[in-house]
Amino acid sequence: MRVTNITAALLLCAFVSPAWTQDGPDAEGLPPEAPELNFEFQTGDVTLPNKVATLHLGEQYRYLSPIETNKLLMAWGNPSNTETQGAIIPAEVDPMADNGWAVILNYEEEGHIDDSDALEIDYDELLTGMKEGTEEANKERQKLNYPVVDLVGWAKPPHYDATSKKLFWAKELDFQDTEVNILNYDVRVLGREGVLSMNAVAGMPQLQQIDTDMVPLIGTAEFNPGYRYADFDASTDKVAAYGLGALVAGAAAAKLGLFAKLGVFLLAFKKFIFIGLVALGGLVMKLLGRKKDATS
Repeated sequence: MRVTNITAALLLCAFVSPAWTQDGPDAEGLPPEAPELNFEFQTGDVTLPNKVATLHLGEQYRYLSPIETNKLLMAWGNPSNTETQGAIIPAEVDPMADNGWAVILNYEEEGHIDDSDALEIDYDELLTGMKEGTEEANKERQKLNYPVVDLVGWAKPPHYDATSKKLFWAKELDFQDTEVNILNYDVRVLGREGVLSMNAVAGMPQLQQIDTDMVPLIGTAEFNPGYRYADFDASTDKVAAYGLGALVAGAAAAKLGLFAKLGVFLLAFKKFIFIGLVALGGLVMKLLGRKKDATS
């Protein structure tokens, strides 16, 4: 999604109604049975649709094309979105199970990111600013009758591997009226002209499982020749207007203390909208529904 005017637009897709509400409940007031979904998985070496990177999945992980990923996201209760670069799912994970999850892939071509500030970033200070931004965003959430969300802290503190040019971290989020806190696990792979985003969303009880799966999964993504970080040509290539810290905070949103991944505003002069937020909306709806069922 790209916003072309310079005003902030309301980001409403994060909290969508479950898919069944489009057709309404059945005669007994219950959602109709969802049809069983069959996904077309790929394994082995998979080149992403935009041709900039290749996934070396072996048999341990499975890939969904953007069309198949859209089927999954819609089944989770999200709006249609075919602009991802697909998704990765561990071979033993059923994405449609209550504890199912997936890693959604996106590519953001915002320029070459200078990583020279990697050792200077104070991630505790950054977290404080992110929490303040979340509190400000909650004021707008309340006005729109959306659940309040609190950024609890790092579920896994940010870590940058300067050799592989990969940055990863995980956040714990507390959404109002959910039984369990939400885990948002992020990976960014730096390339010559952009960043490959790998985002997983699940419940905090799944942290150990996802962390175990994500560590080797991070190593599956590799930019193709000509698109690698080392291929950067300072005489011709665009340089991004931000560094590593802004990737964690939310790039453009970091400049104004509002965080696109946690708040309701999309800052139009950057396009850092990650599909993880949409997936997050589906998971929150599932958890809200689970709590409602448990208390009814």
